[in-house]
Amino acid sequence: MGKQRPAPRLGSEDGRGPAARQDEPLLLGGAAGLPTRISPIRRRLIDAATGIRQTDPDEFTFMHTVMTQCALPAAKPRADLLTWERRQGRAALLIEAGRVRHPASGAWQQLGLPYGPKARLLLMHLNSEALRHSSPVIPVEHTMTAFFRRLMGKTQDGRQANMLKAQLSALAAATFRMSVAYDDQHSVQVDAKVVSKFELWLNRDESQRVLWPSTLRLSLDYYDSLTRYAVPLDERAVAALAKSATALDMYCWLAQRLHRIPTGRPQFVPWTALQEQFGQGYAEIRQFRAFFLRMLRQVQAVYQEARFDADRRGMYLLQSPPPVRKRLIGLESGRFLELTTEKP
Repeated sequence: MGKQRPAPRLGSEDGRGPAARQDEPLLLGGAAGLPTRISPIRRRLIDAATGIRQTDPDEFTFMHTVMTQCALPAAKPRADLLTWERRQGRAALLIEAGRVRHPASGAWQQLGLPYGPKARLLLMHLNSEALRHSSPVIPVEHTMTAFFRRLMGKTQDGRQANMLKAQLSALAAATFRMSVAYDDQHSVQVDAKVVSKFELWLNRDESQRVLWPSTLRLSLDYYDSLTRYAVPLDERAVAALAKSATALDMYCWLAQRLHRIPTGRPQFVPWTALQEQFGQGYAEIRQFRAFFLRMLRQVQAVYQEARFDADRRGMYLLQSPPPVRKRLIGLESGRFLELTTEKP
């Protein structure tokens, strides 16, 4: 690994050679061509990969840089698990589940932790709307349905809408503690609710129209940190990966990490560290490695300039262009968001 290679490779399961190359049809089942039937997820990846290869993104979404390194739970946590802690490199995240007062009974009810792909997509939407309008007040009612139709490809039915609302309630009620250590003597910590004010709603009959709250308000601490440390993402890539929390986490992680790696100085990440970061639910590292490589091929399809190697020991990250190369992004407010490589 002394020098940079022109194309990423994924190591084989036994570590004796590459399992796939960038010029092979990673998604289509091998060199023989298209399979007789293509799953909806695979079709979304193929369509997104084609569009991303041909044109620059028109729509962006954003994630806070700490949460590209330390993510929400990927799967539903146990009911009694009310805190979630993750640490990766210099960044650390602690989430504490919150309580809400039921509008009918008046009792305070304990909510669970936000989790899964829907919580991530909701957070991206809140981030994007706040930055787009240069305001912590987000017009949810007129934007949420359109956002999920673009990403999920269909109108949300009553069951899906209730799942989204449950995740939005958990996200809004939770407290987030985000910390970055600069050295042994100096660290910066933000303790804040992502959402400081929101409207609580009762579930309605599934046949009725989906009703979102009219507005949400991000906490000023979180909004201020977001304006300085937002990682821009290609919405087409996010839409293609929207069914998998882990694939979304991997894409966000590579989007903020690869372009900051010095040219000619690859960074090695062992499988043990990758399992700690992405392997919720995997006790066996061999099983996790097979799962991670499968997800990595999906991410590679929509982040085609990402450069990395993977073998039996771990993953080698190489300097790569970010998925969004624009330095200034025009906002609806008439201002511009300046993208920097500043570390939090």
